[in-house]
Parts: sequence; structure tokens; C-alpha cells
Amino acid sequence: MSTPLRARPLPRLAWLAALGAALIVLLAAGVAAVLSKPASAHGSVIDPATRNYGCWQRWGGDFQNPAMATEDPMCWQAWQADPQAMWNWNGLYRDGVGGNPQAVIPDGQLCSGGRTQNGRYNALDTVGAWQTTPLSNNFRIKLFDQASHGADWIRVYVTKQGFNPLTQPLGWGNLDLVGQIGNTPAAQWTPETGGVSIQVPGAAPGRTGRHIVFTVWQASHMDQSYYLCSDVTFGGGEPDPDPTTPSPDPTTPSPDPTTPTPAPGGCSATYQVTGQWTGGFQGEVTVTAGNSAIRGWTVRWTYANGQQISSSWSATVSASGSAVTATNVGYNGTLGAGASTTFGFLGSWNGSNPAPAVTCTATT
Repeated sequence: MSTPLRARPLPRLAWLAALGAALIVLLAAGVAAVLSKPASAHGSVIDPATRNYGCWQRWGGDFQNPAMATEDPMCWQAWQADPQAMWNWNGLYRDGVGGNPQAVIPDGQLCSGGRTQNGRYNALDTVGAWQTTPLSNNFRIKLFDQASHGADWIRVYVTKQGFNPLTQPLGWGNLDLVGQIGNTPAAQWTPETGGVSIQVPGAAPGRTGRHIVFTVWQASHMDQSYYLCSDVTFGGGEPDPDPTTPSPDPTTPSPDPTTPTPAPGGCSATYQVTGQWTGGFQGEVTVTAGNSAIRGWTVRWTYANGQQISSSWSATVSASGSAVTATNVGYNGTLGAGASTTFGFLGSWNGSNPAPAVTCTATT
């Protein structure tokens, strides 16, 4: 009679090694599942894409591809430094800054929020050829807020002409403030799948070539501020179109009665409502110089239906009853012949909200 063969027990060390290998496989599967999705909280500028949001867009589904090292080397070094900086593209914030980021965030550390989150985002400060988004000199940033925090304020900066992002670390002295908005509750933002968004206009006349758009977003729910670097290339041209404004029907001409013909040495202005909701609206005015340069401008209009302005950006706006006066701020008063700039505002309305006639007076 043959004796059944009995399996020999594994040596103790071999058994432990097999158990360890199985645990590693399980852990790897768990990590892959976690990294397959970004965190669903907070927010960021998504257009023009920030450094880490852009890296996540381009490589999130293929982040271990060695081709990134040659095709997108700045993203490659960031992924190698800390992949969570890309998966958590919406978490680049600091608490407790007290509305004074210049006192807290050192030069050279603006894109990482002063090495916030235990250094997770440090690689975003690395100087080099980050991929850029083409941008016109009159532009908008789009900020997406997954947690619907809203904003106490949002400030948009652009690097000065002559700054070289390929060789220079970013400091506060390299930036000009080119656009801002004040308090805007999330209820006034545009609803999006998974959150809300808002657009902030900016004007960066005279910029050409590679630059950095730096956005600081002070959220409303607590003392929490976000620091967002977007690499862009300015090439001039017309302002970016407002995606919330439907294109006119080309078969139906509709001249704008509020658009005056530019006067020699003067300026013209156009008024539009860029977003509207029950009881509130967002408006924008475009100021255009005539056939010679100007050093400043004043725009006036009178509301006929009781509208009121609650906050503004890129202009100093005052009201006396229904009469509104807007004057340039320091960075957008000087315009070359035919050049344009924009300013915006939030307001309230009840009943109807037609565009008023506007006038523009230039300082030459």
C-alpha cells in the first residue's frame, strides 16, 4: 500500500515572506484605489490651469509613465516629489493668515503657499519651463470651489514685464495686482457639477511672452486662503469671450446702442450683465481708448430701475442715488491708442435689469 504524500510545512521564514508579499499586494491595490480620485473638497483655479491641476489633468490617469520626464519635465519632478500634491490639487491653502499673506508667505515660496501642508506642495515652487496656457491681455480666471466656501475676496496678480519664470523664483515684488473682487457668497457663484465656480476679470496691458498668473483666494467659511500659480503666455489680441454670455444670432444684427464711437484722444465704454440670479447680478464694463493714448478714465451711468452696486473690482465705484461713477485704479488707467481694460461689479435688482447708457471721459 502506498503511503499518501503529505505536504511539507513551509519554513517559518518562507511563510512570513509569503504573508508579507500578500500584504504588499493588498496595500498597493488600496493605494491605487485612493489615488484614482482627487480629494472632493476645497478648490482651485482651473482656467488657466494651476501647476498641480494641470499636471493632474495631463497625467492623472498615467502618472507613472516615464515619458513624462521628457514631455513634461516640471510635472515629472512634481509627481516624483509628492504625488499627493497633484491628487489633492484642490488643497493648497493655509489657515490663520489674517488677510495679510505678504507677511506670512516668503518670496520664492508663493506657489507652495509658503510650504504649506507639511511641504506637500514644495515642488510647485521649482523654477523652470512649466507648460503654459495662451492668454490675452484682457482675460478671466475661473476658480472652481468644490466645497462652496464662497470668498471674502479674490485677488489676481500677474508678473511684471521683464520677469523671467524660467530662471527667477517668484516673489511679491515681481507681481502687479490686475484684478480683484470682494465678498461673494457661494450662492452668487455659478452652479457646476460637483461645486460652484466664479470668473474674475483681469487686465495686464503690455505683457508679452511667458508669465505667471498668481491668484489668492480668501475663503469665507474660516480664515483659510489659497495660493494658486498658473503659467501663461501672453500674445495680445482681443479679450477672452465670456462663456456665460450666449453668442448673438449671426442672422439677426443687433447693434449695441450703449457703444459710442471712440473720440480722438478720448475713450468709450460698453456695459454688459455677465451673470444674473434672483435679486442679484454681476456686471462688467469695458473701457477702450480712442485713437491716442490716455492716462486715466471715468465712466458714468444712471440706473433707471433701482439697481444698486454692492461691490466692485478693478475700478473705484461710487454711487449717488441712481447715478454711478467709476474711475480707474492705479494699474489700468494708462491705455495705449485703441487698447482696452475691464472692471466689474456685483449688484442687486428687482423687477427688471436693462443695461444703462454709459459715458466715458478720458484724462490725456
